Amino acid sequence: MSGARKRRLSLQAVVDGGLCSGCGVCAYLQSQAIEMVDVLGHGRRPRARDPESRTLPDGDGAIACPGSGLSCSPPGRDEDVITDLWAGWGRVAALWEGHAADPEIRFAGSSGGVATALGWYAMDACGYEGVLHVGAKSDAPHLNETAVSRSRADLLKRTGSRYAPASPCDGLMEIERGAGPFLFIAKPCDVAAAMNARELRPDLDRNLAMTVAFFCAGTPSTAGTLDLLKRMGVPSPDRLRSLRYRGNGWPGLATANFVGESGQETSAQLTYEESWGGVLTKHVQWRCRLCADHTGEFADISVGDPWYREMTPGEPGSSLIIGRTERGRRFIESAIAAGYLLARPVDPSILPRSQPNLLRARGAVWGRTVALKAIGAHGPRYEGMNLFRFWWQELPLREKVVSLVGTARRCISRGFHPWFPLGKAPDQ
Repeated sequence: MSGARKRRLSLQAVVDGGLCSGCGVCAYLQSQAIEMVDVLGHGRRPRARDPESRTLPDGDGAIACPGSGLSCSPPGRDEDVITDLWAGWGRVAALWEGHAADPEIRFAGSSGGVATALGWYAMDACGYEGVLHVGAKSDAPHLNETAVSRSRADLLKRTGSRYAPASPCDGLMEIERGAGPFLFIAKPCDVAAAMNARELRPDLDRNLAMTVAFFCAGTPSTAGTLDLLKRMGVPSPDRLRSLRYRGNGWPGLATANFVGESGQETSAQLTYEESWGGVLTKHVQWRCRLCADHTGEFADISVGDPWYREMTPGEPGSSLIIGRTERGRRFIESAIAAGYLLARPVDPSILPRSQPNLLRARGAVWGRTVALKAIGAHGPRYEGMNLFRFWWQELPLREKVVSLVGTARRCISRGFHPWFPLGKAPDQ
């Protein structure tokens, strides 16, 4: 199980401690007792269905919850993995750089449309029943909803990154009740939660045939999207007709189509640097600041931007594609052979070059979790993920101090000791 083995916090402690990622696995496993709701400044959070209950009920949801931590076992002797990447990047069996062969899917996707192309290959060529993933909510496009795509048209409606809270695991019952195999596309924490849940639900385990995670730098709250819309001149969310955070080119523009003050439909755009770097990253939830897995280490396949090189103006999208399990590697190879992906193998050094800051981020997480423990607050427990090594090797002295003292000082000064009450978690 990918969750930390030795300690399991209650669901209420996870939420109160600011450790909830909003994945929705507790709402799936305890659907009669828990539902997911949006907390404006934080993200998707579980809520007891019983209005009289002041505490979230524990059960299988607490067992599968990735908020308490994650655990990685080292590769077995018979596993064919790239040993030089294991300590910092998890299991990596093979790497490619490529994109969807379908030009429409490639253009619509955030970085080459690889995840969408794999979903289409699964359904069109491999007999999969569907793809469970996230798309814009039909009646409120600034929000997300979990959905099953069963056609190419469905997939195209749900392409592109969605930098807003999402709970894809709350839809895992669709896979459990399905009649055939499904592919699951989600953030790294969502995939880790699904992998935990499959150990508790045999029918889910049977039908969850392939998992695809995309690289993730954190989930901004809905308040972040509202801030973005304000920056783009959207009068109010109810005037919004559609919202894309990326895609339609690489990396693509944040594009809002809306009804302006004059009553005429209009649109506004921001660059990726302006939207993500200038607005959304300021609203990333607190749990993401404590995350040690930004590249989908628990998935069969993970995909992300190949930032190791400069993009040329007008360049079509491309993705770094990682086969993490033998099952994932074979799936990628067969998708290439069948013509759904156009990809070439790349040197293992491409991964750290594409994400040059992630090893430092991994090290900083060690310092932050130690600081939380020192002041009596809850932090995630990580096993087998080599965090101290990267804290020691990758962080300069000043960043080491900030990861420890800065975290403790910030939490104490804001009254987050020993708990982070809902509504007060230090998201910034």
